[in-house]
Amino acid sequence: MSHTVTIQPSGHQFTVNEGETVLAAALREGIVIAYGCRHGVCGTCKGRLLEGDVDYGVYQEQAMSEAEKRAGMALFCQAKPLADLEIQCREIGAAVKGIQIKILPVRVVKMQRAAPDVMLLDLKLPANERLHYLAGQYLDLLLKGGTRRSFSMANAPHDDGVLQLHLRDYGGPFSQHVFGVMKEKDIIRFEGPFGTFFLREDSAKPIVLVASGTGFAPIKAMVEHAQNAGIARPVTLYWGCRVRSDLYMNELAESWHRAGRLRYVPVLSDAPESNHWTGRTGFVHRAVMEDFPDLSGHQVYACGAPVMVDAAHRDFTSKCGLPDEEFFSDSFTPAATASG
Repeated sequence: MSHTVTIQPSGHQFTVNEGETVLAAALREGIVIAYGCRHGVCGTCKGRLLEGDVDYGVYQEQAMSEAEKRAGMALFCQAKPLADLEIQCREIGAAVKGIQIKILPVRVVKMQRAAPDVMLLDLKLPANERLHYLAGQYLDLLLKGGTRRSFSMANAPHDDGVLQLHLRDYGGPFSQHVFGVMKEKDIIRFEGPFGTFFLREDSAKPIVLVASGTGFAPIKAMVEHAQNAGIARPVTLYWGCRVRSDLYMNELAESWHRAGRLRYVPVLSDAPESNHWTGRTGFVHRAVMEDFPDLSGHQVYACGAPVMVDAAHRDFTSKCGLPDEEFFSDSFTPAATASG
């Protein structure tokens, strides 16, 4: 049985089919609400149930607490309607409308070990295909057995001769395949683009970019897109890693800094004395807070480990005056396995 969902205050309506989530139905009907992981982990799609009931699905408590659930919140990437709904959530503007989600084969044309545990993967689309996407979005690599792995595209849309992904070796089966078995000329498939993490170009506010680890990938795409589009807003980039070798594209970021395109601040959380590191240390989001005690007039884009993204959102909004609607993020999260 299908149900009708009405978004307030816009009044936009769409139909959810039997067994379909609110997010999947909205995207199918061309209505884009904020979302990230699609697995009930990141919390980006969280909104309020004004009327109606849902099956809350599978999610992790870090994305939605029991208190939030009792207060009428739901994760729309997991929630399936049990009746007609009225909901309140963040809708995304025209930028992502008309972007077609595709399933395509790609050929591995280059594999570059940028750090001991980071692989840069260049993927070539078929000659007659192009992928229309926004800098910051991600794709899913489709693996044997029906499993998926999500990776942000590190190249800006104007530079789409290849799609570049930044993969960290986490030691799992897919990492073992990439770092030990995969070779150039292999063919793999992907689905995408996904996500609502992209540069909001209808604002004139200064931009603060915050990356941890391979969260640098979509941030790189945003920077290169902004440069290509002639966006002149002040940009400050913070890249947090554990040790110096983790800053696997440090020279590129420094070149942006030297050219005056942005201010670049690398931050190491565990730099040994033997490295003679003279730069910033500690947690990357705290370096932002030291430099920007007042973020009320800024936009922040944060990507990387969930602990960093969550801490940045909490502290920037509660201590630095950043409006909640000016914080945009993408947490690199695994699929949900329990809860709800």
